Amino acid sequence: MVRENLAETARELGESVRDVRGYEYAVIHDHALFPFRYADKPKPLDRARLPANVSPTRRRLFRAHGPQGPDALFDVDDTVATEEYLGLQEAFEELGASTRLVCVFFTADAENGIHAIHWGEAHLEPDRTFTWPYKEQLPVAPVPLE
Repeated sequence: MVRENLAETARELGESVRDVRGYEYAVIHDHALFPFRYADKPKPLDRARLPANVSPTRRRLFRAHGPQGPDALFDVDDTVATEEYLGLQEAFEELGASTRLVCVFFTADAENGIHAIHWGEAHLEPDRTFTWPYKEQLPVAPVPLE
């Protein structure tokens, strides 16, 4: 739902929305917004982990558009399968060559709303955790009492 709301808001602002395998992502000034609820209770950002059953498309977005090592755009060596490399190229082409991934990670639940929200650049590690070359915690508006 968050991804859809960001895409709708981007359209209203006259910004781009790109389709990646049936999922729309807001792209503002060559930065694709990638929202991710990493927990339904308060939890430190350094404990965020991509689920084991996450789609290959999400993994490709991080590999193709997230922060990379200084050597190359794609890690191409003997351990990378041709199919995986082609998938990276596909994600790269769907969002555009210069597009960078901006992660918007948050914890939230239906009763209390958002507990914490962070944004920045996240590098997906092989164990599905993240390292953050840049991150910032954003203020959370209080949930109004009914």
